[in-house]
Amino acid sequence: MGPLDVKPAQRPASTHSDDEVPKRPVRHHRIRWALLGVLVVVAVFIIVSLILNFEGRARPLSINEATSQYHPGASGATGPHPAPGVYSYTGTGTDSLTLPPLSQPQGPTLPGTVELQGRGCWDFRIDYSTNHWQRWTYCWRPAGLEETAEQIWQRWMVGPVAVTNLSTLHCDAGSMVLPAVRTVGQSWPIRCTGTSTEVSGKVVSAGSYRFLGEATRTIGGHKVRAAHFIRQRTLSGAQIGPEHDDVWFDAATGLPIENRRSIHVRTQTPFGNSTYTENGELKLASLNPVK
Repeated sequence: MGPLDVKPAQRPASTHSDDEVPKRPVRHHRIRWALLGVLVVVAVFIIVSLILNFEGRARPLSINEATSQYHPGASGATGPHPAPGVYSYTGTGTDSLTLPPLSQPQGPTLPGTVELQGRGCWDFRIDYSTNHWQRWTYCWRPAGLEETAEQIWQRWMVGPVAVTNLSTLHCDAGSMVLPAVRTVGQSWPIRCTGTSTEVSGKVVSAGSYRFLGEATRTIGGHKVRAAHFIRQRTLSGAQIGPEHDDVWFDAATGLPIENRRSIHVRTQTPFGNSTYTENGELKLASLNPVK
């Protein structure tokens, strides 16, 4: 072998086959997919929250919507009463909570529904919004028209969560609405006791009901003899605070004509101790109900 006959150096044989070549780490790919999944979940949650919150926002209830919920009630009702059906009211107002800090509007259209219950009784319900309604049960007694019961329903949207509360109160005998015999300046005691679905304990709403006089009011071109009262109550127990109502009723039937009210009560809510404030007014726009 000559000096140029040098054999190339031999590479050491590989100890791994082609299938055994180490692969690149893929951990960063998994992290990216995990982050993408989290972002998708968050995005879906935000979108659903916005949709639910938007759908649950308070808005005026239309007359057609109120009519679809109307039930004729008992037939052969006794005693004076408004014609049953859905009446058109107009007004404005605001419901507010300090905790959580929430607010929702009332009006400007507020359907008022009259349903007959028989034995001289009838219900009047006002829909302040899709998130707030109030219903009174009135009954004719020898002393006049009395309030026997009351219900208040509200819904609050806390993010995507709807929190509802229904308060039901029953009133003592003699809780007047339209006394048969009345003199200017005369007062009557009024007291109602009840509970709420989202507030523990009982609440007592008690105070006075004072007659201010009568006047002729024009409603939709028709003149109506109206009786004017001031109702002042104080809530105690599960809810604490004052309630003031300046109200007018049709002196012949007891149909509410006007109502200006203010409520400022402290209550224990699912979120903690909170103050509820309500200010609003409403006025009857037509004497002709829709059925």
